[in-house]
Amino acid sequence: MSTATNNLTEGISSAEREGVYALLPFILNPSNIARFEAGKVIIGDRRAFPFSNSFVSCETVDEVAGAIKNMVTQGSGPWLSAVHALRIVASNYPPADAFTDVGSQEELLSQLRQARDKLVASRPTNTAIQLRLAAVLSTATEAVNNKQCVDDAIAASIKLILQGIYDDYATRARAMADLIEDGDGILTNCFAEAGFILALAFAARDGKKITVYTPETRPYLQGAKLTAPSIQEIGVAVTLITDNMPAHIMSEGKIQKYITAADLITVDGHVVNKIGTFQNAIAAHAHNIPFFAFAWGRDNTKLVRDDIVIEERDPAEIRLALGMPTTIDSINARYPTFDITPPKYVSGIVTVHGVLNPYMLNNYPNW
Repeated sequence: MSTATNNLTEGISSAEREGVYALLPFILNPSNIARFEAGKVIIGDRRAFPFSNSFVSCETVDEVAGAIKNMVTQGSGPWLSAVHALRIVASNYPPADAFTDVGSQEELLSQLRQARDKLVASRPTNTAIQLRLAAVLSTATEAVNNKQCVDDAIAASIKLILQGIYDDYATRARAMADLIEDGDGILTNCFAEAGFILALAFAARDGKKITVYTPETRPYLQGAKLTAPSIQEIGVAVTLITDNMPAHIMSEGKIQKYITAADLITVDGHVVNKIGTFQNAIAAHAHNIPFFAFAWGRDNTKLVRDDIVIEERDPAEIRLALGMPTTIDSINARYPTFDITPPKYVSGIVTVHGVLNPYMLNNYPNW
């Protein structure tokens, strides 16, 4: 049982105890990431942030899948958008006890499964989408079998998942914050989401003065547009650098820790994250700088490195920066979205059990 679950049964959550929601920047408030409203999925448009707090409204599952694929949202946004998309399907059906025949029930479940498949395909490397959709679809199936309202059951399931996730964010952030020292310079990569941001907020609240160095993250510039403004919003010093500067900044002695999120961590300790994470880990290792990665959870289908399939996006995206061409169309390009950092370069995996040795993950049934 996770720490978050234990806290829930005791009547107070980790998130409540740590005051998480008051510390979160705008972009990490759950309702600003994605929500279901009046039959539509409203997704925070991270492409427009920080210049505007804009939202994309999706009326169909295809539109949600398109928004995920087109990078309207990243991090936790894809799975949260995806599970809300199932409500688009479920809200168009009557309560299960109003079904006139078994065929109608099977039609609803079939539509939900088709929706799941489209949504999983929109971001295939993001294991969180697959796992969260599987959990919510299981809830929907149970609701049909019990002749309950499927839409209500999905909504309740999403609420429960979110509560548990933000409790886990708080638990992991507390574990990482305790390792951050006063005066630390911290390198990150891409947008490490709530766990990392909260670790910084907790460390700052503890009285530690820290500076974060965030690479811009080509080609969508999540570091410049999401990470740096969010860190500044919580009152922590942040310096924006380009993607090819980390090793130089390390050589100046300005970096004491390298901390990122992880889109996926294999059971044997390989960290899959935004492209560029691996090369920074190599540079950190060369400078005796520890690398910590936040684990959102465990995927037992990804036991070893060979179980990972890296998503290759359209090479045309590399020839652009914020929609503006940086070269001519005839130039060949390649865009592997993620890279894989072997456990020998990883000092610790930040989990609900604390910061774990990457080689010891198999000893914990849930992390």
